[in-house]
Amino acid sequence: MKITAARVIVCSPGRNFVTLKIETDQGLTGLGDATLNGRELAVASYLTDHVVPCLIGRDAHRIEDTWHYLYRGAYWRRGPVTMSAIAAVDTALWDLKAKAAGMPLYQLLGGASRERVLVYCHANGRDIEHTVDEVLRHRELGYEAIRAQSGVPGLDKVYGVVDPDKGDQPYEPADADLPSEHAWSTEKYLRHAPRLFDAVRRAVGDDVHLLHDAHHRLTPIEAARLARDLEPFRLFWLEDATPAENPDAFRLLRQHSTTPIAVGEVFNTLWDCKGLIEQQLVDYIRATVVHAGGITHLRRIADLAAIHQVRTGCHGATDLSPVCMGAALHFDLWVPNFGIQEHMPHTAETDAVFPHAYRFERGYMHPGDVPGHGVEIDEALAAKYPYRRAYLPVNRQQHDGTLWHW
Repeated sequence: MKITAARVIVCSPGRNFVTLKIETDQGLTGLGDATLNGRELAVASYLTDHVVPCLIGRDAHRIEDTWHYLYRGAYWRRGPVTMSAIAAVDTALWDLKAKAAGMPLYQLLGGASRERVLVYCHANGRDIEHTVDEVLRHRELGYEAIRAQSGVPGLDKVYGVVDPDKGDQPYEPADADLPSEHAWSTEKYLRHAPRLFDAVRRAVGDDVHLLHDAHHRLTPIEAARLARDLEPFRLFWLEDATPAENPDAFRLLRQHSTTPIAVGEVFNTLWDCKGLIEQQLVDYIRATVVHAGGITHLRRIADLAAIHQVRTGCHGATDLSPVCMGAALHFDLWVPNFGIQEHMPHTAETDAVFPHAYRFERGYMHPGDVPGHGVEIDEALAAKYPYRRAYLPVNRQQHDGTLWHW
């Protein structure tokens, strides 16, 4: 099965997505997600100008060889742009191979390790009372695992919190011409977060998994303090408590708390998380298909994690397209050391552009049983949503304006 053509499709049905479509001489097509939030055109150019010419004429079945061809052959390795581009090719080739075999992707990976995939949702509130209401609302929808985020008194904007009454969209609008700037105060946040989870846990009882995302904003000792303060509320995990460039930061965190730790949505290769996994400094690895080099490389990360009793918890926000979600769910259904999958429903516009076989039912998802990863693209509809430049926000310290982690 030879590759005869490949092209990049950029669209913005509410937010920007980059999709690679590979065509073959057998009439089959495969899709891969290449979306890198806020740097979409960099990956689109990497694919169009540098990768696509190298794909024409290659055997679509030789997934492993193609992965190394793009990784080793480029000489300049790693990084989010390179690995997102490789992931798009890899995902599209797995989609093609499964279609050629006439089976859903999870069967090609080795078959299902479970009947369905546990997912967690986002319950975001302006304040504690609003967050509690959102947690209870999502519990009524059947979610057994809920991430709780709340506005912080004295701060106008906080990561993960939107105000529907003001028309806010999750995390950033697709037409933000320049990055918005928000004020941050670690002191106010550290006082507030334990109060939030005290209220949430009292409202939902003990039978709901609670999660929280600190979004890299704390120093190691601040992260340790938060993790210790949250221990009474038995979190499923505390996510991205401190920047992960330095594994020793997580050693300090581990010394002070037994709260489970999750990290890795910004990781691009096995080398980013090797030390954290081998030293058992984290409990969940959150690398995802599109930013960690595709299914081929994500399997290697999961295999290393399994040896050290670390489980998967793939990133699944709406800045990843349904193509990535479909591929992730097939991976989730197969991977032996699965933990949980993030689930943020896409907009109706996005779902229309990317028709898919995966489905949600009361706190769980399933990738479906159609051949491939089960996600397609309506190119005519996608063309009605042209790219619009967009950025993630940035944070500055409230007291003096120093740039901080968003």
